[in-house]
Amino acid sequence: MNIGRKLPDVTFRTRVRDESIGGDNPFKWENKTTDDYFKGKKVVLFSLPGAFTPTCSTFQLPDFEKLFPEFQAKGIDEIYCLSVNDAFVMNAWGKQQGLKNIKLIPDGSAEFTRKMGMLVCKDNLGFGMRSWRYAAVIDDGVVKAWFEEPGFSDNCETDPYGESSPQNVYEKLTEEVLGEKVEAA
Repeated sequence: MNIGRKLPDVTFRTRVRDESIGGDNPFKWENKTTDDYFKGKKVVLFSLPGAFTPTCSTFQLPDFEKLFPEFQAKGIDEIYCLSVNDAFVMNAWGKQQGLKNIKLIPDGSAEFTRKMGMLVCKDNLGFGMRSWRYAAVIDDGVVKAWFEEPGFSDNCETDPYGESSPQNVYEKLTEEVLGEKVEAA
């Protein structure tokens, strides 16, 4: 669907630690652009409905975290998790998950998700507008492989998970996707 597409140019509002601030909350606002995250890198991006939710917190994020070294061995520079949550929620979730490898991208206003065509209404769960679950392999800001869960729709009664799982994405990393020879797994 999105293969060959250049990612939308978006500015993300993040919160980053700054020890010079002192106190109990040593964080400052920092704008990050699509280029800051994706330019000149081979990246796996996965997006999910919300931080702290069951499938996302129990399987998807922790499994990407565990498999990060295997993805690196195949030439992936970074793995990013994006959600329509603000920077405060994403930082708290990352801390709760004990992340060391995966970087979280807050899409609080859903601008990136909307421009990717992946924004869905989840009012049936009390979530409001959120991202449909998907993953992508991105090379220098261009989508090389796309893994979208089936059933894309507003107020979907189910939460499909499989296509965007780290195991499936890893299995599909090939020479064609990465544009170079890939080590045998």
